[in-house]
Amino acid sequence: MKRLLFSLLSLSLPVAAQQYKIAIVGLVHSHVWGHLGRMAKGDQAKLVGIAETVPELIAEAKKRGAGDTPIFSDYKKMLAETKPDIVWAFVENNRHLEIVQACAPRKIHVIFEKPLASTYKDALAIQKLAAQHGIQVMTNYQMAWWPANYAAKAKVDAGEIGKVYRLRGVVGHGGPGGAKGLNKWFFEWLTDPVKNGAGALMDFGCYNALWALWYKGRPDSVYATVQHLRPEEFPKVEDNATLILNWKDGVGIFEGSWDLPRSFQDLEVFGRGGSVYMQNGKVELRKGRGEPVTVDLPTLEPENAEPIAHMVNAIRTKKPLGGMVGLGINVGVVEIIEAAKLSVQSGKAVPLPLRP
Repeated sequence: MKRLLFSLLSLSLPVAAQQYKIAIVGLVHSHVWGHLGRMAKGDQAKLVGIAETVPELIAEAKKRGAGDTPIFSDYKKMLAETKPDIVWAFVENNRHLEIVQACAPRKIHVIFEKPLASTYKDALAIQKLAAQHGIQVMTNYQMAWWPANYAAKAKVDAGEIGKVYRLRGVVGHGGPGGAKGLNKWFFEWLTDPVKNGAGALMDFGCYNALWALWYKGRPDSVYATVQHLRPEEFPKVEDNATLILNWKDGVGIFEGSWDLPRSFQDLEVFGRGGSVYMQNGKVELRKGRGEPVTVDLPTLEPENAEPIAHMVNAIRTKKPLGGMVGLGINVGVVEIIEAAKLSVQSGKAVPLPLRP
């Protein structure tokens, strides 16, 4: 009877009280600093370990709230000792497969910062491991938790602009900064064509590819061009990229750049009956030739408003991850970027699907 009562009480407890455990692998991705404070508070999952070897990064983590969190130099030892439910890896893109290879057999769910992987081959291998071992793998994008994205998509899905035939997007800013301070570890791998997978094409092209798949599905072909406008700052990788995605019934024109005068994360979706424009967290709907109307933004449910809560909810309810952060669509994102890289090399459009 006591066991039954305890089980019933556990079902009624908030997620935090059930103490899901999360661990961090790596601190070389600067996005970690935007999440660490919340993770240290343990509202959704208890932070049980951090694996890192760079003294300056470890010191920064302790200053930002992780002072009591055990630090490990060997992440596999951390996994064995702390037995987390979730790992959030802030490592180089070309190490994502390695992390899943370590976590999947242990039934540990994984979160990565976008993109899912540095290559399409690695993305497919991650997908296979996740299926074999029954784990969730999330690709985290800042925009996945912005109400504006869902307000825009809802208008399109409701048919208010007609069938979508054209997408136009621009994502970027003035560049990732230099190799100085805490940013030097991030800058070192972000500007490496192997560790990152490309330059601005990967860094911001993945946002564009995600939008393309979300609104239109896999394109029939990908054509891409890149520019190397600041070789003195980025000697190994491109800093400006343009993608043209073609469907039988539409086109997408997307820009990803480290050379812009200010930050952009803009998308305009065109239908025969109007358009939806998303810019700076606002959404405008224009029907026909009428004046634009500002769209009200929804209040997202707590489990859909930030990554850890979303992952915990998916684990607890055994529901799939949401449409922008799920595994399948993000394998598709990496496929588009891989095709774009092949297009840059050949100077020609590359048909999809790619051969594995």
